[in-house]
Amino acid sequence: MNWLGWPVERILILFTGIAFLMIFVQVTMFHYRQNFRHWSMWIPVLGTPVFGMVSIIYGFYNGIWLAQLLAILFVVGFVAGGFGSFMHVRGVGQRVGGFELRNFLIGPPLTLPGMVSAISVLGLIALYWR
Repeated sequence: MNWLGWPVERILILFTGIAFLMIFVQVTMFHYRQNFRHWSMWIPVLGTPVFGMVSIIYGFYNGIWLAQLLAILFVVGFVAGGFGSFMHVRGVGQRVGGFELRNFLIGPPLTLPGMVSAISVLGLIALYWR
């Protein structure tokens, strides 16, 4: 495989796919640890591997329909990350003691859903960069 001449957009799309697969592993472990107490915990567990695999496939096969599908998935990922951020903040507040520093340290990680949104935005930038 010759890496010379690859456009930065293609490299960013591949990075996005790998990042989504790494996030999938982490989010699955966290939500499994919490026994999937809320239905919304399944959203990133089911969504991030799809986002990751479609990104990686698009990195090697540049199809117009695949780019459109990926754009839709990245928008869904952005919205899902925002919803996850809301749920994680709410989850911290529901712990005993509410919004204490201790609950922010041991409760739901506030940055992980934001990473889903950020990686989705990076993917959209890579798709539409001209």
